[in-house]
Amino acid sequence: MKSNLLFIAMCSLSLVSCNDDDEMMPTPVASEFSIVTASNTSGRISYTDLSQSSPTVEGLTHFSFDADGIFYDPSNDGLILASRTNNKLEFYNGIKSVIATDVTSIVPAFSSTSDFNNPREIAVMGDKVVVTQDQNAANGNTNKLVVYQKTSTGFTLLNSYTVNFKTWGIFLDGTTLYAVADLTGDLVSFNNFFANASGAITPTKRVTIEGLVRTHGIVHSAADNRMVLTDVGSATSDSDGGLIVINNFASVYNSVANGGTLSLSNQVRVYGPNSTMGNPVDVAYDDVTERIYVAERLNAGGRLLTFTLPTSNGDATPIEARAEAGIASVFLVRR
Repeated sequence: MKSNLLFIAMCSLSLVSCNDDDEMMPTPVASEFSIVTASNTSGRISYTDLSQSSPTVEGLTHFSFDADGIFYDPSNDGLILASRTNNKLEFYNGIKSVIATDVTSIVPAFSSTSDFNNPREIAVMGDKVVVTQDQNAANGNTNKLVVYQKTSTGFTLLNSYTVNFKTWGIFLDGTTLYAVADLTGDLVSFNNFFANASGAITPTKRVTIEGLVRTHGIVHSAADNRMVLTDVGSATSDSDGGLIVINNFASVYNSVANGGTLSLSNQVRVYGPNSTMGNPVDVAYDDVTERIYVAERLNAGGRLLTFTLPTSNGDATPIEARAEAGIASVFLVRR
């Protein structure tokens, strides 16, 4: 579940639909610096305005008890969830408006058709929303990337791709899709992702991140050319997780051949008991404050951990840790 800090698009997630005849621009919005989270056990999302001197965590119950991917767009005060309860994308309107009126629950304005089962993450670019489907018995052990177009009134299915790796976290950088290959330490990328026709597709490139046991969370910052990945290690251990930061990402990644290994020397790694990471399933990053936000799913029942950007390998203590029962996804937006 991941933050695209440079997300700007004319026809994206606005309150009006756009076509070839439209010349409308999204209504300008005030500066936004906020973080949202989703849970797969509580049926709640949280919204926090980080621009406040003392940020308040606002919680809302929603239509799906079990949700994984989350995305918030301040230009229309709308939130997208990938529902594992209903196996649909759900759009919730007027999040801050609801909070301002002290309402504690929300219902979706609209949902997608059910074209996936067992979603794990979403990525958004312009009016396109990509959902990962993780293999399980209910979906015939099929891993998929499903693409929708969002309008003012719904989600339209555009493409459905089967892939040869177990899916989890994804991130869009323009038309390049980065994805983690769950159960491995591998990172994959698809160039010109949206140009693919529906069907089976293979990554443009796949590399192994040396020393990474099991990838889950992923976020890329184009502003400072930095990639952050999480390692959940063993799914049953609440103390073996970690963070991996890859600085100068473009040059480092491009220097590794397809099928090659990105070496430890090109990583900054945070592991250890002080980190309290066991299953860090998702991650967000703010390039201005250089803080990393981690959705830690297992330790203490679920917590949102905040770290300063590490500059050397070793253990690190979060500068903030707040309880978030069953936290499964975190998304940060700064505009």
